[in-house]
Amino acid sequence: MRWMREIRIHARAGQGAITTGEILASAAFWEGKWALAFPHFGAARMGAAMNAFVRLSDEPVRLRTQVYEPDVLLIVDPTLMYAYDVFSGLKSNGIVIVNQAPGEPVPYRSNGVRIYNVPADDIAEKAIGRRLGNTTMVGAYAAASGDFQFESLEAVIREHMADRNPDGNVAAARQGYDAIKAAM
Repeated sequence: MRWMREIRIHARAGQGAITTGEILASAAFWEGKWALAFPHFGAARMGAAMNAFVRLSDEPVRLRTQVYEPDVLLIVDPTLMYAYDVFSGLKSNGIVIVNQAPGEPVPYRSNGVRIYNVPADDIAEKAIGRRLGNTTMVGAYAAASGDFQFESLEAVIREHMADRNPDGNVAAARQGYDAIKAAM
């Protein structure tokens, strides 16, 4: 592999982590990259802690294991930072994006790791009428990583969420993107 980005998403069932992974993988694929997205969860019940994993590469992705040493963490539910070791294996030059207000504490510090807070649920509530910040989080990811253009993400959201308020979801993604760009 010349280039591979490994992403681990921490959420609770029902918060859109699987959709988040699918949108990230599809946006990268839209730009000609190879991608693989898949979930992992124990008890299949609403509110249970779960993970989703995404691998992006410039070559076919053959590795199908969980992501143990992520380049990027998306923490959809910030309470998980205090209940689980969500930072386990994070690479020293990694990116962490947390769904919480700017200035809220993140219980992790390491030289070289970039940590961004984005109030994804608050943004989503205004943009789509629901506190489901997954499209806001993918917009934030696009800004923080630079792995694909926002226009590719917009096209994927419009296609993937055609029956789920595509305009509102694109607006939420744009606000997540802009929030991270402003924080950089």
